[in-house]
This record gives sequence, C-alpha cells and structure tokens, in this order.
Amino acid sequence: VENTGSSAVVLVVVEDGTKTEITLDAGGADMICMSGCFLTLPNGDRIGLAGGENVEIKDGVATIK
Repeated sequence: VENTGSSAVVLVVVEDGTKTEITLDAGGADMICMSGCFLTLPNGDRIGLAGGENVEIKDGVATIK
C-alpha cells in the first residue's frame, strides 16, 4: 500500500480476524495483506484483497493495480 496523497491516512486492516490500524504518512508505503485481507479506507470504503495487489491511496481514494 502506498500513500501518494499530501497528508497521512489511517487504514483499518482485518486479516485472519485480527483488526489493525495502520497510519501511512504522505509518500509512505507498507507491505500488508500478503495472504489476503479486508482494507477500510479513510473515506469508509471497504475492499477485499487477495494478497498480490498494489494499492495506491491518494486523498482517501484507492486505486488497485
């Protein structure tokens, strides 16, 4: 997951039933969900990931690549 926006974002990750909050600073990136998870974005959208996707977040909106 990469934050290409101009401010920090907080993401909620639910993986194997465990909920974790991750903060990404502007320009920051982190490896999450290697075996799949649900990701809740700052705008409230919830997406399911299988584990191999690259997610870019800009101004609270995600683009999956």
